[in-house]
Amino acid sequence: MSPATVGDVIAALDAAYPRSLAESWDAVGLVCGDPAEPVEHALVCVDVVDETVTEALELGAQLIVAHHPLLLRGVHGVPADSTKGRVVHRLIRSGVALFCAHTNADSANPGVSDALAAAIGLAVERPLAPHADNPETGIGRIGVLTEPEPFAAFVDRVRTALPATVPGVSGAGDPDRLIRTVAVSGGSGDSYLAAASAAGVDAYVTADLRHHPASEHLEAGAAPALVGVTHWASEWPWCEQAAGVIGSVNAGTVDVHVSHRCTDPWNVPASPHEGSPQ
Repeated sequence: MSPATVGDVIAALDAAYPRSLAESWDAVGLVCGDPAEPVEHALVCVDVVDETVTEALELGAQLIVAHHPLLLRGVHGVPADSTKGRVVHRLIRSGVALFCAHTNADSANPGVSDALAAAIGLAVERPLAPHADNPETGIGRIGVLTEPEPFAAFVDRVRTALPATVPGVSGAGDPDRLIRTVAVSGGSGDSYLAAASAAGVDAYVTADLRHHPASEHLEAGAAPALVGVTHWASEWPWCEQAAGVIGSVNAGTVDVHVSHRCTDPWNVPASPHEGSPQ
C-alpha cells in the first residue's frame, strides 16, 4: 500500500472537524506544506512552538497537527528572526507540514470538550452553547457523573484526570456541595459562564476564568461551583482524539505520536511563604 499523503490526512481531519464550524475570526487548515507529500509519521499537539517542532523533527514527522493556530492574526511577513517566522522557516526547511484545527475542533461532535468531558468521566448529554443550525454541535458540553460526589472530591478528580501544570487545578465553591451535572468548555470558557449558570449544572470546568466575573458569579449564590484549569491542560485530551482520526487514514499507515511536552506558559512555581497580606 502506498503511503498516506498530507492531503489524505487533511481530508480525514476536515471530515471530523468541518471548517464550516470554525468561527469567522479563526485561521484553520493547512499553514505550510504540500498536500501531495507522503506522511509516515505525524505529531499532534496543542501549541506549535519551538519545543514541539523539535519533538516532531526528533520523531522524523512529516506533519504536525495542532489545535492552536500559528498565524491567527493578519501576517505581513514571516522573517526568520521573529518568533513565529522562525517556526515557519524551521518547518519549511525540514519538510514538515502544519495543519491547525481550532474552533472547528471546539464545536465538532465529538470535539475538544467531548475529550475533556471523557477524561473527567462525564457522560455527555448536549452542547453547552449549541449552534443554531446544528444543535448537535457547538461550544462546550454538559454531562453527568455516574454518581454524585462532594465538590472537593470532584476538584481532585479533575486534577487527576488532566496533565500536571504548575498552576494546577483550583476550585471555587462549597467543598461539601454534591456534584452530579457538569458543564465543561475546553480553552477559554469565561464568556460561557452565564450559559453554564442558565443550564443549572452543579459545576463548571474551564480555563481562563477572570477574577471579577468569577467572584460575582459565586456571590449570586445558587450558581454552579467553578473549577479552573490551565488553557493547555483543558485542551490536551483532544490530542488523543485527533490522533485517532489520523490513525484511521489509509488503513493505519500513519504512525501518530501525541506530544506530552507541557507547553503551558506558566512554568515557575512560587516559593512557599508564611503569613498573609497585611
